[in-house]
Amino acid sequence: MIIAHDLGTTGNKASLHTDDGRLVTAVTVRYDTDFRAGGIAEQDPESWWRAVCRAGRELLARSGTPPERIGAIGFSGQMMGAVLLDRAHRPVRPAMIWADHRSTEQAGTLAAELGEERAYRLLGHRIHPTYSLAKVMWVRDHEPRTFRRVAHMCLAKDYIVQRLTGTLVTDPSDASSTNAFDQRAGIWSRTVLDAAAVDPGLLPDIAESASVVGRVRARAAEEAGVPAGTPVVIGGGDGPLAALGAGVLTPEDGAYTYLGSSSWISMSATRPLYDPALRTMTFNHVLPGHYVPTATMQAGGASLEWIAQVLRPDGGPERIGRTLARIDDADTTGLYFLPHLLGERSPYWNADARGAFVGLSRHHGPAHLAKAVLEGVAFNLATCVGAFREAGHPVDRVDAIGGGAASDLWLRVLADVWGARIRRRSIVEEANSLGAAVTAAVGSGLVDGFEVVRELSTVQAEFTPSADRHRDYSARHREFLDAYRGLEPWFTNSHPLDNKSAP
Repeated sequence: MIIAHDLGTTGNKASLHTDDGRLVTAVTVRYDTDFRAGGIAEQDPESWWRAVCRAGRELLARSGTPPERIGAIGFSGQMMGAVLLDRAHRPVRPAMIWADHRSTEQAGTLAAELGEERAYRLLGHRIHPTYSLAKVMWVRDHEPRTFRRVAHMCLAKDYIVQRLTGTLVTDPSDASSTNAFDQRAGIWSRTVLDAAAVDPGLLPDIAESASVVGRVRARAAEEAGVPAGTPVVIGGGDGPLAALGAGVLTPEDGAYTYLGSSSWISMSATRPLYDPALRTMTFNHVLPGHYVPTATMQAGGASLEWIAQVLRPDGGPERIGRTLARIDDADTTGLYFLPHLLGERSPYWNADARGAFVGLSRHHGPAHLAKAVLEGVAFNLATCVGAFREAGHPVDRVDAIGGGAASDLWLRVLADVWGARIRRRSIVEEANSLGAAVTAAVGSGLVDGFEVVRELSTVQAEFTPSADRHRDYSARHREFLDAYRGLEPWFTNSHPLDNKSAP
């Protein structure tokens, strides 16, 4: 059996799989995020460890699986964060996760030093405060006493793998999310690190995603409830592993969209994709020699979660479903939601962007607001779909995964806005951990290759766009873009209060 952990933004989604990757059962153990004014988004790495230990034990108890049947453990993890460790591999401060964007000044300094176009070609990404390197620079500049204790920087899954095995290492997919990785050479970029004045010795060694990087140590085994000596496969970042979990291994497999806290649209490619307008970025795939051109927005599912909390503050776990109930017929003509609650990556790369309802009228109620949020995410991603189409990558069929893919309404909206067939996979919330399980199976020799994933997740439903609604939405998409352009000077120049309150 295989245990796979997906360390996401809201919790650890863990799953138990047979040795050929088939899903047996899954659990989610949630943890908190400290969101504060000033662009702060932090988590306690100890909460990840507790979630991993609890989830693993629950998987075994729920399924009645003896611990000695676990043949491998694999990982998927949230990308672009910064976990800073001392020489004993203990965190020196809370982890700055991907959503933390207080390092705008540091990112700007680095971009000016390197040149935006040069950096994009080298890294596959723009320089941006959501990436790991700018976060390291921020801690150096603002918390010098803390930074003097820093001996290592890693990503979320890397920290847990180190707790289990004693080995600190990362993989190319996660490395490609740091703004410090020479994508074509497959090594840390000395050019970028020198420009950032960051010691390359802080960064971990890099191993292929399907590598067994260690075995569970005795002390960790007691806490995690798995046998000492169990092989641990490093796995990869949640985006590339989502592609694997969606069955997107090669360019012929088409595109997929992930509707989680952050949301994105992506595909597989045999070389990085460079967008002349710098709207998209490219991660390394967990498959060696492959890449995943991606366009990611900061607050996709997070926008839906936010509006559900606002409209139903006492709604409990069911509040999202109740928020979406009976909103299909709400007429949102002229009403737009700009879904930039956490600043924005694709397509604008503007950390100062903010969320906004535009076009509110007295007759608008909860149903209109909730539907406008769904449409706002779809409109924002539609700009990214257009970038891929302009680059010659057809986006005619898109497989949907992530928690938001459970909503028929949202998938119909996506189909109509994008003018593409949207297909729901049979495994949506566990797609990342499925990718981690398959990677662990490959790495531990339980299966021959990644292709086995195509047998493990099937298409369950398909949503075909309406020509009339697509035509209407295309016109509304232009108005949506106009709303952002109209507010962009205000975002940039008004210096919102939450940007002034960082410590």
